[in-house]
Amino acid sequence: MDLKETDILGDGIAQHWYYRSKAAAMIRMLDGYVATSLLDVGAGSGFFSHHLLTHSSASRAWCVDISYDADSDATTAGKPVHYRRAIDSVDADLVLLMDVLEHVDDDVGLLKTYVDKVPVGSRFLITVPAFQFLWSGHDDFLEHKRRYTLKHLESVVRDAGLHVRQGAYYFGLVFPLAAGLRLLPKGAQPSPPRSQLKRHHPLVNSLLNTLCTLERPFMRANRVAGLTVFCLAEKR
Repeated sequence: MDLKETDILGDGIAQHWYYRSKAAAMIRMLDGYVATSLLDVGAGSGFFSHHLLTHSSASRAWCVDISYDADSDATTAGKPVHYRRAIDSVDADLVLLMDVLEHVDDDVGLLKTYVDKVPVGSRFLITVPAFQFLWSGHDDFLEHKRRYTLKHLESVVRDAGLHVRQGAYYFGLVFPLAAGLRLLPKGAQPSPPRSQLKRHHPLVNSLLNTLCTLERPFMRANRVAGLTVFCLAEKR
């Protein structure tokens, strides 16, 4: 989770429909893959690696983010978590880049850097925001460089030297609603840079979470549309 948005949700992150559903989709995309060591690149608060440590047999995690004030160590579910501003080679067998590549000018170069840091056989799970036409002040607030199509992300992944195992869109059922809101006429003024993440009424939060729950069993077959692009890849 981006550190710029941590204060918005506070301790309600795990209950928010977006992060709750995205964490569950992450498990779905891994399709039973059992990881021992995690490398969470651009980890921010470390939400996704914490979720895997709590809900899987993964035994440790390295969370890397240049935004950290200093290196530190902690535990989640009794398992070690190492927060680092940078990292050399590491024996991680699952690398997470959850909404990271859209923040850098050279997405292939950044991904290749971490491909070179882990052993052959390591899996990579990558997410990015979908479709450039959905650009809004939310992207400006988070300092994004671009949004992606599924084919674009898969091309980046291959160019970095990885083998694509699975690619899919997610948040497909809420896509029409979100697209409609973002494409409403706004007059001459562009959308101001601000986060669109917010706490919802429990009923709204539950409804959106239900839509995502209904979608998840079929998400791996969705190559049409969604708000997020997922890609599972492997270093061979």
